[in-house]
Amino acid sequence: MHVAAPTAEDTSAVQESHARTRERVARAILENGPSTAAALGDQLGLTPAAIRRHLDALLADGVIESREQRVYGQRGRGRPAKVFVLTDTGRDEFEQAYDDLAVGALRFLAETGGEELVTAFARHRVADLERRYRPIIDAAEPGARTSALAAALSDDGYAASADESPVTGEQLCQHHCPVAHVAEQFPQLCEAETEAFARLLNTHVQRIATIAHGDGVCTTHVPRSVEASGQHTDDS
Repeated sequence: MHVAAPTAEDTSAVQESHARTRERVARAILENGPSTAAALGDQLGLTPAAIRRHLDALLADGVIESREQRVYGQRGRGRPAKVFVLTDTGRDEFEQAYDDLAVGALRFLAETGGEELVTAFARHRVADLERRYRPIIDAAEPGARTSALAAALSDDGYAASADESPVTGEQLCQHHCPVAHVAEQFPQLCEAETEAFARLLNTHVQRIATIAHGDGVCTTHVPRSVEASGQHTDDS
């Protein structure tokens, strides 16, 4: 039986389908953070072979990179699972479209409900981050909580670090901010994040620089005198 060779249209359709699926994979990583191949396959309904093929293509294009999964607490037997995260290049492909949509949505909220509604949205946005980070910070020694927060932020793509401050305390530095362009117009996003950091670290913190305002790094000052002692404050 003669089987017709695939036409150019057939080949193009297959390529477009693969491209759409790769975009779905990349978008799932963007929205959910570091993800294993198994988790992505389950979420998107793809076989192990299919998800591996699309991940390999995204790796080759520099859209994602792989790293060992960070394990908090006691590690089980065997090597940590490999997780996939977006690279800066991969984020850039999404951020412009997200920025335009987010700015339009927040502007609508401000015009129809007032700035208070934008503030409420910003606080709601960081509530999930705070919930996920809480057990990580609570499990860390008092003097290591800023570093634990930096590690958790890095796992979510913020490229964060904790360094000694020129004054008493530490500096929590975020070298990447996925909402920087939106925060230029709506500083409530930065303010809500700073409030969450203060609650997580159980001390007053001060944001002294932001990428949204043109600084190279988002920098938050954490006073060591309180954070390292593990004392509780009344306004946390």
